[in-house]
Amino acid sequence: MQIWKYILSIFGIITAALGVIAIIDKPKSIYKNKPEEQNPFEGKKVRFVKDDADPVNADGARGHLEEARCSGAPAVYKQTLYERVIKRCLDLILSFFGLLVLSPFLLILCIAVYLDDPGPVLFTQKRVGKNKRYFALHKFRSMKMSTPHDVPTHMLENPDAYITRVGKFLRKMSLDELPQLWDIFIGNMSIVGPRPALWNQDVLTALRDEYDANDVIPGLTGWAQVNGRDELELRVKAGFDGEYRRNISFRLDFACVLM
Repeated sequence: MQIWKYILSIFGIITAALGVIAIIDKPKSIYKNKPEEQNPFEGKKVRFVKDDADPVNADGARGHLEEARCSGAPAVYKQTLYERVIKRCLDLILSFFGLLVLSPFLLILCIAVYLDDPGPVLFTQKRVGKNKRYFALHKFRSMKMSTPHDVPTHMLENPDAYITRVGKFLRKMSLDELPQLWDIFIGNMSIVGPRPALWNQDVLTALRDEYDANDVIPGLTGWAQVNGRDELELRVKAGFDGEYRRNISFRLDFACVLM
């Protein structure tokens, strides 16, 4: 019986420590103290305006976002009990136990990433969260320190030249996404939801607004990912994200995880 008391005590300490760290990290991860990093379109509907004078964005198009002027009162998105309470509880439980159980494996990956290409083990990137609020997404760094920041891999001239040896393995097995368990734990992400767009993926952000897909918390995996991932055209991807938003349920989330 004594050993179980020790195990429960250690478990309680770890739980409390993670909770405290999460509370401290949350404001930093959503740029609460950095107004210049926040999204001026947060909570607003937007549209994409093509403009050849603008630089090429992460979707490979020239243009910018503008606030969409909607006639009449905007529709209010009402969360179901599942999304508001049950889904968040499941995210907390699964992400916590994921971090706890996988901690030895995560440590090994950290060491491997550093030894392959010395530098920060984690890669943080500004992404679009619920209601278009920016947050810092975490990944294991799979690319060399010399890689241009905020440029999608497919838009690099020679992507393979930037990916590290360990990075190729991490990407192939999707292990580079594991640090996002922390983003889920602190509430910036969910296990299932639309994949968070880069802050400068203006076309995708605007298309998702057409389908109200920016109204939900982004996920580690999602309905669009299991139906084609990056091979999908942007409008098709946004359509799948909108379909998910309209049909959020435990059954759909469970199907996405299985797929």
